[in-house]
Amino acid sequence: MDILKKNMQYAVLAICEFDSKIEDIHRQFLRYRAGDIQIMPDWKTLERDLIDFSRRKFFSAALNSQLDRILHKFQNRKKIWLTWVDELHGTR
Repeated sequence: MDILKKNMQYAVLAICEFDSKIEDIHRQFLRYRAGDIQIMPDWKTLERDLIDFSRRKFFSAALNSQLDRILHKFQNRKKIWLTWVDELHGTR
């Protein structure tokens, strides 16, 4: 039972960390779009980490719901980021 609690705590902290990373990368993309930074933020690493994490099985509906929310948030932001990159570089 103690291991299950630790796994749940780890998952909750990891989901919060992913949420924070998404926000950080979004702020970096805002700076990139404005020309304040020259290097595009590394969203691909975050995507890989999210995919790896989402392959885990959670036995809590609340955790699954939070994970779904984070995955949805990432996909929406990714669309925004890639649109900005296309606009900036004129690839469309």
